[in-house]
Amino acid sequence: MKNSRALTICRVALLWAAAITVLFPVLWIALASVKTPQQLNDPFLLSFTPVLDSWRTVLSSDILGAAGRSAMVALVTVGISVVVGSMGAYAIARFRAGGTATRFGMLAAQVLPPAVLVFPFLTMAYALRLNDTVVPVIFAHLSFVLPVVTWFLIGFFEAVPRSLEEQAQVDGFTRFQAFRMVVLPQVYPGIGAAAIFGFTLSWNDLFYGLILAPGKAAILPVAIAGFNTFRGVQIGSMSAAILIAVVPVVIASFFIQRRLVQGISGGAVKF
Repeated sequence: MKNSRALTICRVALLWAAAITVLFPVLWIALASVKTPQQLNDPFLLSFTPVLDSWRTVLSSDILGAAGRSAMVALVTVGISVVVGSMGAYAIARFRAGGTATRFGMLAAQVLPPAVLVFPFLTMAYALRLNDTVVPVIFAHLSFVLPVVTWFLIGFFEAVPRSLEEQAQVDGFTRFQAFRMVVLPQVYPGIGAAAIFGFTLSWNDLFYGLILAPGKAAILPVAIAGFNTFRGVQIGSMSAAILIAVVPVVIASFFIQRRLVQGISGGAVKF
């Protein structure tokens, strides 16, 4: 009984420590977004009258337009990744396409530094006269979102019994019809989690957006970085903009927390 109680206390203490570690920076940023520039000089000031000057500055800027562009880039990227990635994951799960090398090779973009990949995208953007648009950003995001979504879905397709697909083919379905009408509905929860995970990866990217679309087509992380000016960092405005960027990610995390570990571990090689 004593050991069980001590273990429970340790678990609760660890959960509280993790919650404080995660929530403290968000709370700190929220407080900074409602302070005056003079109050920001004292980061430990907790008793003050909140002001909305920083929020007015942010909302009057192009931050909402940048958020819209980020959402569009993320949605297009995720849409393509889910369609292509689901078919690729099915091929790998059912037919072992490419063998073990394919499973690990698809994550090569995660291993390579982004600086290695960004210059080909930049060259193609200038050649096609698409520089400073969201089009090259979408293609750049596909380079790391598509492999992750494919890897994520492999385990979900492997969990679908082959007998369901075989029975559908016995009933007269083609293989593609069986895939679309029988297999896919079984993995909808995994596809949803993969889509939200891919959306989060695209939404948070700064590097590709900063190189490929630094001007009028700037996405949200680039617009937030713009508050670091030659006069210094506008801490209040940047804090308000960061909160705008954090909200969608926090909401998405509640939907993928159950499926995240299952998807990532499911892509591993099974013997």
